[in-house]
Amino acid sequence: MVSGDDPVPRRLLAAATKLFARKGFDRASVQEIVAAAGVTKGAMYHYFGSKDDLLSEIYGRVLRLQTEQLEKVAASGEPVADRLRQAARDVVVSTIGNLDDTKIFQQSIHLLAPDKRKAVRASRRHYHEQFRALVEEGQRDGVFRADTPADIVVDFYFGSVHHLGTWYRADGKLSAAQVGERYADLLLTSLRP
Repeated sequence: MVSGDDPVPRRLLAAATKLFARKGFDRASVQEIVAAAGVTKGAMYHYFGSKDDLLSEIYGRVLRLQTEQLEKVAASGEPVADRLRQAARDVVVSTIGNLDDTKIFQQSIHLLAPDKRKAVRASRRHYHEQFRALVEEGQRDGVFRADTPADIVVDFYFGSVHHLGTWYRADGKLSAAQVGERYADLLLTSLRP
């Protein structure tokens, strides 16, 4: 994890994100990244051991943000349907707010070294488990229908969230908040007993 106070890692991550989005992870070189960030290779390697580290941090910062939001929502004490609605909205809005990051990662995860890919998948699985816990709580309490396993509900929902990068446009008819609200409404409607 990189400190948000240091401008060098932020510049490197911004440059890498732009280059990965434009050229692809596998075609963007370290030299291009450091030139675009205005730093030396030595500075890059001080913060990131490899291009893989940049890619995993690009997605990691989004996943950390989403996990923090989900943990706050889950612990809020609100009724479970309200917490799930908020969590469902938040993940859509934060995904759209970081669309280049999430698109790059979806396209490039298979290019990561196995240990980094495993670590990222474990973090994502942890997030999905926390989200699933809200669905399971509602199912146990009779607030949500229980005839569809929570795993399937979560996989279905996140399949839709991960698909946002293929169709969402900032200049389209719906804002990120409107899309988030509609996605959350579809999820809650599907869980209604």
